[in-house]
Amino acid sequence: MPQSAPLSDREAPGEIPEDFRDLFDEAPCGYLSLGPDNRIVGANNRIAAWTGHAVADLLGRPLGDILTIPTRIFFETNVSPLLRLQGFVDEVAMDFRVNCGSKAQCLVNVAESRDAAGRLLNVRLAVFRATERRRYERALIDANDATERAAAAERESSHLREQFIAVLGHDLRNPLASISSGVRLLGARETLSERGRQVLTLMQGSVIRASELIDNVLDFARGRLGGGLTLNRDALAPLTPVLQQVVAELVSVNPGRDVRIEFAIDEPVDCDRVRVGQLLSNLLGNALTHGSKSEPIRIAARTEAETLSISVANGGAPIDEATMARLFQPFFRGDIRAKQVGLGLGLHIASEIAKAHDGILLVDSGMAETRFTFTMPLREQSLSAL
Repeated sequence: MPQSAPLSDREAPGEIPEDFRDLFDEAPCGYLSLGPDNRIVGANNRIAAWTGHAVADLLGRPLGDILTIPTRIFFETNVSPLLRLQGFVDEVAMDFRVNCGSKAQCLVNVAESRDAAGRLLNVRLAVFRATERRRYERALIDANDATERAAAAERESSHLREQFIAVLGHDLRNPLASISSGVRLLGARETLSERGRQVLTLMQGSVIRASELIDNVLDFARGRLGGGLTLNRDALAPLTPVLQQVVAELVSVNPGRDVRIEFAIDEPVDCDRVRVGQLLSNLLGNALTHGSKSEPIRIAARTEAETLSISVANGGAPIDEATMARLFQPFFRGDIRAKQVGLGLGLHIASEIAKAHDGILLVDSGMAETRFTFTMPLREQSLSAL
C-alpha cells in the first residue's frame, strides 16, 4: 500500500492546492470564505474585481463591510438563522458595496461547515452577478402591475357600459309601451283608410322589433353583469297559446310571407313560457330576415319521448362554414345585407335560453333548407302537476 507524501511535500492544512489555485482565482463566479468570526479568510479575483478591492484588502474584514446596509440586515436576520437550521441557503439576492459607491446586484449560494462537535468551521459563498436578471425581473413585475391596472380599468369601464345598457333598455320600455298601446287603439277604434292601416301595420312591426331588441340587450347585459338569464318556470299554464301569439304577431307585420305551423304539445310543459316564446320569436325573426321570401317557413313544436322540441325551417342559401362557427356568438351578424336590422344578439340569446332550460339549440343548413331546432328535457313534475 503506497504511503502518503510527507506534509512538507503537500500544501499546509486549509490552503488551496496549487493545482486548483488558478481555478479558484479566475473562476467565472466570485468566491468568499468566512471564518467562525464571520471575517473574510479567502476571496478570489472575481469578487475582488466586482467590489473594486484588491484580494489582500478583503482578507480579515467582516463580511458586512462589503454588503449594503439592507443586505447586511437581511443576512443577519434571515440567512444566518437558515444556515444554522439547514446548513445551506441557495439563490439569495444580495447587494455588494462597490468601492466607487455603487452596488453590485448578485445571487449567492451559501453553505457552512461544522466539526463533529457542531462547532462552526467556515462559511463559504459562491457569488453570481445578477444585474441583468434583477433588471429583467423588475421589468416583469412592472409590466405585470401595468397589465393588472389596465385590466382593472377595463373591467370597471366594461361594468359601467353594461350598467348603462341595462338602464337604457329598461327606460326605453315605457315609451315603447305607450306607442304600442296607441297603435292598438287606433287600429281597433278608428276608421282608417287602407293607407292608414298599412302605416299602422308598419308601426306595429317597428314596435315588435324594438321590443325584441330591448329584450335581447337586457338579457345580454344581465348575463355579462353576472345575473345570467332568470327563469320563471310554470308547470300549469299551457305553452301553445304563447307560441301561437308569437307567430301571429310576426306574421301580422310580415304580410305575404307563408308561415306554416304544426303544434302537437302535450300540455302543460314545465318551462318559462315567456322565455320559450322569446326563443321562438328570435328564430322566426331570423328566418323572416334571412330565408327565401318565395319559400314557406315551417314551424313545428311537439312533445315526445319526454322531450320538448321546437324547430324553425326556411329555404334559401345555406349558411357557410365560417358563419356557422360563430353563429351563436353575441353581436355576430354574418353577411350583412342592405336594410338589415338587428344587433346580432337574437341567436345568442336563443342559445342562452336553451341552456337555461338544460336544453340545446342546434342548426342544420343545406341546399334544401336551414333548420334551427331547440330541444329540452321535460321535467317529471310537468305531468304530476296535472
